[in-house]
Amino acid sequence: MTDDDDQYVYDEATGEWRPAKDFAVVSDAPRTDVRDAAGNVLADGDSVTLIKDLKVKGANQTLKQGTVIKSIRLTDNDEEIDCRHDTIKGLVLRTEFVRKR
Repeated sequence: MTDDDDQYVYDEATGEWRPAKDFAVVSDAPRTDVRDAAGNVLADGDSVTLIKDLKVKGANQTLKQGTVIKSIRLTDNDEEIDCRHDTIKGLVLRTEFVRKR
């Protein structure tokens, strides 16, 4: 008998105690690949380049084509990435406007 066999989790939806291994399967759901405009697979920490000029809402600024964005982070949405830029905090870009560097 392993430690996993002895662990139970209370399921509020059913009101029952269920084995922890039943819930581990749900959290290990396969993640789909996040792809850039050219079809390259993106990962956390990648650098990307903008493929067109983008007006940034709320910042009254335009990011020019060719701007390099370093150290991206993937989000729950496969069509968006979280980015950092020197002048804009909390920047989220759509993957259709970037190309992996």
